[in-house]
Amino acid sequence: MTATLQPITDALASENLDPLIHAALGEDIGPGDVTTEAVIPGDMTCRGKIVCKEDGVIAGLSVAARVFALIDDRIRFDPKTRDGEKVQEDQIVARISGPARGMLKAERVALNFLQHLSGVATMTARYVKAVDGTRTKILDTRKTTPGLRGLEKYATRIGGAVNHRMGLYDAVLIKDTHLALVGGITPALRAVRKAYSDTDINVEVSNIQELEQALADKAPRILLDNFAPGQVREAMQIIRRRAEVEISGGVQVSNARAYALAGADYISVGALTHSATALDFSMKVTRY
Repeated sequence: MTATLQPITDALASENLDPLIHAALGEDIGPGDVTTEAVIPGDMTCRGKIVCKEDGVIAGLSVAARVFALIDDRIRFDPKTRDGEKVQEDQIVARISGPARGMLKAERVALNFLQHLSGVATMTARYVKAVDGTRTKILDTRKTTPGLRGLEKYATRIGGAVNHRMGLYDAVLIKDTHLALVGGITPALRAVRKAYSDTDINVEVSNIQELEQALADKAPRILLDNFAPGQVREAMQIIRRRAEVEISGGVQVSNARAYALAGADYISVGALTHSATALDFSMKVTRY
């Protein structure tokens, strides 16, 4: 039930990445950078450095490098760390050199990608650390920025999480909305098994009665939605390893370990992508 169809680097492939970068550059530069073109001579060159302004986990260096390359392939981007490594306040994460106009035009978009993806990786690493030493794995969700799912799920992997399904197409998750429309767990499971006889199935339950029905219908994986840690422990005594268990809803860094110790196989956290705070970076330049 976790996504295995796409390698972690698929989001970085040029055919996937370049359209996103072109769209971002288009909204930022439009018909031209009027300030840079007025102030900076066309033949000026400069060197620069990208500095991380706070502690965190880096993600998106190759994306930032690609932004500079698409603006001007004469710009040299020299990373001084790599995705997945911890970075500290005032650490230089890359050095850059080349045409000054191109570097200034690319700066904001490159840093926007870098700060957002590093923020996601940093948030994810906090959750992963919270459950360290348990068998519980942290999962991301589909609560992603439209158009950036591949990159954001790349960043959660860099932070130590496991990708959940990439979309509605690569795994079955029967949610409360499905159950409300078809009359419950039994008809929903019957319909899925008829349509996809060899697929894994995850069923969301919101109370003990639904849990017992899912177990009676031999659901292979059960998502306990908005269960408190004590309720999870009660549910685990009922399940007795007859199904894999995923927890979702209300999980924060401060209580993630309590959920893990209650016996969950997986904890899915929408906050990894929808609430991550950007990691702050800046670019400093000097003429040469």
